[in-house]
Amino acid sequence: MKRRTPVAIAVAFGLSALAGQAIGADLPKPTLDILKELKLDPSILKDLDEELKVPAVWIEKARKEKDLIIVSSWDQSQFAKMVGPFKLRYPFVNLRYARSSYNARVVKTLIAFKEGRHLVDILTGFGGGYYLYQDANALADLSDIPNFQRLPKGTKDPGGKWLGQRLRYWCMTYNTSLVKKADLPKRWEDLLTNKRWHGKKIGLGNRPQLWMLMLWGVKGKDWATDFMRRFVNDVKPQFRKEGTNALISLNIAGEFQAAIPAAAYRTSQYVEKGAPIAWHCPEPIPLAVSGMGILRGSPHIHAAKLFSNWFLSKEGQIAQFAANSAPPVHKDLQTKEFLVFPEQILGKEIAFRSPEMERLYTKPMFDAWKPLWAKATGDTGPKKTVKFTVTLTDIKGGGRRIHFTREGKAQQMAISGRRTKVYVNGKLEGRKKLKKGMKCEIGAPEKAAEAKTVSCQ
Repeated sequence: MKRRTPVAIAVAFGLSALAGQAIGADLPKPTLDILKELKLDPSILKDLDEELKVPAVWIEKARKEKDLIIVSSWDQSQFAKMVGPFKLRYPFVNLRYARSSYNARVVKTLIAFKEGRHLVDILTGFGGGYYLYQDANALADLSDIPNFQRLPKGTKDPGGKWLGQRLRYWCMTYNTSLVKKADLPKRWEDLLTNKRWHGKKIGLGNRPQLWMLMLWGVKGKDWATDFMRRFVNDVKPQFRKEGTNALISLNIAGEFQAAIPAAAYRTSQYVEKGAPIAWHCPEPIPLAVSGMGILRGSPHIHAAKLFSNWFLSKEGQIAQFAANSAPPVHKDLQTKEFLVFPEQILGKEIAFRSPEMERLYTKPMFDAWKPLWAKATGDTGPKKTVKFTVTLTDIKGGGRRIHFTREGKAQQMAISGRRTKVYVNGKLEGRKKLKKGMKCEIGAPEKAAEAKTVSCQ
């Protein structure tokens, strides 16, 4: 089916320039600024009044609740830009936002919930942790949110426990100074057959759930297990422990010529800065939906539902796209205007990671992946954990790397936002809470570059 642009949609509904001006006159200034920045006509928001309708009691009770606590992975500047329209529409809601690591956002929040404490109202990016929340009955029912009902199939939980935050296409980046476009793979199998990519040319992150899981679901077990085996044994990529954002930075620096997996919206942020990096998608294109939920029993439940309904509206989704280039989940906004690399996506086969696919294939996919990764990296199993106490002499990258002196030698260790558990004064915290001068007990496998636990005073 041919996609229609916002202009075509406007013509189809008989909207005139005068009607567009009338719509624009009722929009908050931050929204008008965003539309101008994206070169979008205000008529794209013609149904906004209907989308923003909520029960009057929500407004009344949100006024009394006042605060709304949100934790996510948006940068602070991105969040501030995104919520500009919301703050003008609902000035009585005091937004309190924190950008947090997976541990601080998902693990810490769930531990506190089980102890009867509510640290947040809205959280995003559960990843595999969603099922832990489901088992703990920790998420509120979102099915009464008006715009929840308008979400396309696959971008919301049929049981009403999560809603789609954004679409995420996961493909590969490449360094434009090192790779010719003619050498880029058209299909994933081309990486196996084109020896130009063999021999540590690709930096591979240990995140198969972001791309291989979708290929497994579409191509089947036999294809996927054969592809993984040949990719590891024949292509021989660099096996990297860094996260996906760090892989992009290393790709830019020339540490390797391409990186897998990589998100489109993150790559675009480096492209805008003039970095020698581009994003490319072999077919089929892995696609996932990042989830958002409200903690059950939230003391600010009405403010949380009010925000969620706005966020799912065209205004909210366009604001998010303007802030961080994340493709919208709104059914009317899944067009080329809202893709940062449309030429890499439109018209191509998609491998969508549905919740059902995730439930059925995650375990067998990891069962096949882990032995290959372990054999290639020499990580054949759990190693003895060594604990030692040091004083932190420096902190780099917002807690991503800590420096200290041990046995008379200056040393450093990586702190993962997902895998490393950080405690400060006995409380589970995010790595940003680590400070120079803290006395810390570090637990890590022998000769490991990454800490397993860090407990500081």
